Amino acid sequence: MGLDMYLYKKHYVKNWNHDPKEEHIKLTVKRDGKKYPFINTKKVTYIQEEVAYWRKSNQIHDWFVNNVQGGVDNCQEAYVDPTKLKELLQLCIIVRDSTVIVKGKVNNGYTLNEKLEKIYDTVDGMVLKDSSAAEELLPTQSGFFFGQTDYDEYYMEDIKRTIQMLEAELAIEYGKDAPEYYYRSSW
Repeated sequence: MGLDMYLYKKHYVKNWNHDPKEEHIKLTVKRDGKKYPFINTKKVTYIQEEVAYWRKSNQIHDWFVNNVQGGVDNCQEAYVDPTKLKELLQLCIIVRDSTVIVKGKVNNGYTLNEKLEKIYDTVDGMVLKDSSAAEELLPTQSGFFFGQTDYDEYYMEDIKRTIQMLEAELAIEYGKDAPEYYYRSSW
């Protein structure tokens, strides 16, 4: 249980009779080397691929909610314009490049006292020396099983992984066969 986040790309693969035969896409679905009998490949319209997966990266989720989903966070699938992916990539790069990680105290959960106030347990770890860029550009968001909201080494791991995933995807030159991108979350 927790915040799971997915970025998909969908490739339109429907063949039309009026298209030249050399432009038709041939699909084959097999299981154990044999044709899979339950999918009629002539009726397939899209093929969907997972571009990125995040787990409890609430700062990335918050960005998608506010910049792609119009502020509505109800686990819906939302179209993502490729320019938005470039924008997210640039924000992640700015946060990464403006941040130094140093030794510090990180939260390791909490307990409630008799007044129902959170008492945080801290341990030695790595934190962002100056989290102002992160807080401004890609702030954390609390939520039901959304993960931690500290600006620490795990926050930066999410930022770096996002950079890697988006750089790899955005480096592909699709031309006229560009896919459509969609974001979805669940918890």
